[in-house]
Amino acid sequence: MAIVTKDNLDRVFEAYKSGAVSRRCFLKYLGLAGVSLGLVGSPFGNTVRDAWAAKSIRFDGWGGNVSESFREHAFKPFTKATGIEVIDGEFGDMNSYLTRVKASYPPGGEFNIAHLSAVFDYARYVDLGFSTALDESKIPNLKNVMTAMIKPLRKITKGTLSAVPYDLGQTGIAYNTRHISKRKAEKLGASLLWDKGLKGKLGSWGGDFRTNMWYAALHTGQSPNNMTNLKAIWRALRDQRGLMKKYWSSGAELMSLLANGEIYATVAWSGRVAALQQEGHPIGYLSPEGTYSWMEYLFVLKGTDLAVAQRLLNFMLEPAAAIAVAEGQNYPPSLDPTKVALTDKIRKMPAFDPTGKLEGYLFADPAYWNAHQVEWTEKWDRIKAGS
Repeated sequence: MAIVTKDNLDRVFEAYKSGAVSRRCFLKYLGLAGVSLGLVGSPFGNTVRDAWAAKSIRFDGWGGNVSESFREHAFKPFTKATGIEVIDGEFGDMNSYLTRVKASYPPGGEFNIAHLSAVFDYARYVDLGFSTALDESKIPNLKNVMTAMIKPLRKITKGTLSAVPYDLGQTGIAYNTRHISKRKAEKLGASLLWDKGLKGKLGSWGGDFRTNMWYAALHTGQSPNNMTNLKAIWRALRDQRGLMKKYWSSGAELMSLLANGEIYATVAWSGRVAALQQEGHPIGYLSPEGTYSWMEYLFVLKGTDLAVAQRLLNFMLEPAAAIAVAEGQNYPPSLDPTKVALTDKIRKMPAFDPTGKLEGYLFADPAYWNAHQVEWTEKWDRIKAGS
């Protein structure tokens, strides 16, 4: 191996930034040198011995094509560049994952970074004492992230961050275009999920009370962040249960039910719908007024080695990595499109905002929803069970 000095590394990095050296060659050089791309802040000041230190970090995500995208476009290149192994875990829903985190010892235990969804979960983990304070100087690529996605997190942790925003999406409505016309879907809007003509062919996400209440609110003409008639919400969800074919429990199951024609309409994650469309399935996507929008972020749990975590986060926010992951999982990245050139594929994705300001997007109010978390979860579970 060639002798590696700070000056050599700095020169290669500057050549990479100017375009004189390709990303492939740059990563190859870093891998040989045993230095992490996450050291961009004060470029490559660590020794080779430190860079090759045997370390690992755990990352838990949503599974399916989402986890596969992270694995192929972020984790494997990161490990190749740094020698740090990323232990890849999966979960089906937020509540079951949080239960595992709570049960670990010490608090957080073996869990390090989680691909959490929506600001209300950020607030929930902070309130439970699982947050950290990231050193943002070690994550210089954070400068390319949309301010509109960072601001809500800073507000909760009083100016600091325990996570970096990574992507955004929507929970809209997927429908089978062979059985439901676009005209009918747009006419009914959220009420498509209560169409009696689709009895036995409807689906919903069983693991999330919030999603189901959100669309019940739209169906009954209420604001999801200020529901004034809960009796109407519960009545609508009971009525809907009688029309259901299946409450699905994971993104993989959602895609299977739609692809196989077992269900004709369901609430659905925009990225999963995009994946089905790219595979050629006859699936349409409806985002009625008030569509449930959300942002996802990489939350660093208390007790995690911050030096390693920050290195991984910065690597994942590199435009080349973030864009590759976004195209793989079909969710727009957190990168500000006014600062970073994004691909045509990303610009055509549901939930993409060319302004980077996210004005007009309706997100769940964390204070409102978290205040009723236990009560409404229990109520939803009873309704789902048929009581």
